[in-house]
Amino acid sequence: MPYKILEHTADVRMIVQADSLDELFSDAVYGMMKIIEPKIGNNKKAIERMISLEAMDATALLIDFLNEVLLSTHLNREIYNEVIFKSLSERSLEAKLYGVIALSLGEDIKAVTYHEADVKKKEDGTWETMLVFDI
Repeated sequence: MPYKILEHTADVRMIVQADSLDELFSDAVYGMMKIIEPKIGNNKKAIERMISLEAMDATALLIDFLNEVLLSTHLNREIYNEVIFKSLSERSLEAKLYGVIALSLGEDIKAVTYHEADVKKKEDGTWETMLVFDI
């Protein structure tokens, strides 16, 4: 499993580890969707959303990206099960989200915080970060 959800007193913490930066970003989305625990109905009509962002570093880019995905999830009542990056660097991205309409969302994530977040490439070439979700 590319992500592990950890216990935390008031929030939900998740560590994400991946072989590449695009896997780190997409696995973070998939982990966040798991925390939300959506209920999906029979209507499996495919949804597509585009997100384009720039930030000062990879950590800010990931947090901003996840918050954009979270906003779209809440505003459109959608759940995303695939992320395809048209472009991704440590300072910018263009991504297409694929998903479906959710009947309901379980856990109410208010925001993805910068607390403990630090996207880093480890000596073995893998990527890692800690994420804290405000619930």
